[in-house]
Amino acid sequence: MTQIPAVHVRQENRPGGAVAFVTLDNERKLNVLNTPLMEGFAVAMERLSAREDLRAVVLTGAGERAFVGGADVNEMAKLETPEDARAFITLVHGCCAAVRDCPAPVIARIGGWTLGAGLELAAACDLRVAADTARFGMPEVKLGIPSVVEAALLPGLVGWGRTREMLLLGETFDAAAALAMGLVDAVFPAAMLDAAVETRVASLLANGPQAVRLQKALIRRWEDLPLKDAIAAGIDAFAASFETDEPAIAMAKWREGRAERPG
Repeated sequence: MTQIPAVHVRQENRPGGAVAFVTLDNERKLNVLNTPLMEGFAVAMERLSAREDLRAVVLTGAGERAFVGGADVNEMAKLETPEDARAFITLVHGCCAAVRDCPAPVIARIGGWTLGAGLELAAACDLRVAADTARFGMPEVKLGIPSVVEAALLPGLVGWGRTREMLLLGETFDAAAALAMGLVDAVFPAAMLDAAVETRVASLLANGPQAVRLQKALIRRWEDLPLKDAIAAGIDAFAASFETDEPAIAMAKWREGRAERPG
């Protein structure tokens, strides 16, 4: 039976807000991104992003063999013109942009193969937690095309030297190497991956919801601004945080807890 690629969204209403679990399901083909899957993912993320109570999104691939094994090579092989190629890669960018534009943090739960467009999607996430069985790579040059769109985020994660090595050689590497270069934040045995993700979700839920959203938005702005303007943007974000009573409540709670400590 032919599998139809799909995007599965599970939403949980927890104390403090909503947490969404998004699964890219093209499991038989290592969750590679084809046009229907990318279009469905963009729509799903747009709907989630509209939720004002959204606190976190966990993004993963179906099964244990892959997070996302790249863009669909069979579909790319049928691209006939530069215009066709531009339309396809714009869809890849749209998926990554949907993650980056989500006002709530997005956690990449990475198990198995994470290649090409899949690695770009992971790089677009705010936090990345990988199983020790995960494998990574940017093999586009082996297919006669460059690594593009959100591959531009890689220098900020791993530095220019590692980025050149990844993109020019197109070789794969394991989770330990990804951790050592800073591509992922943490690596755990596969059986502990979900628990590690839940720990990060709990940390996000424990923080001020408006503060976290302001922080993500500010980090995005920092990426595009000179240092002087980035600092000024931070002043604006700090002032904006006092438009609600969230700082007053959080600081009062902190001061109360400190007063109750002995010594």
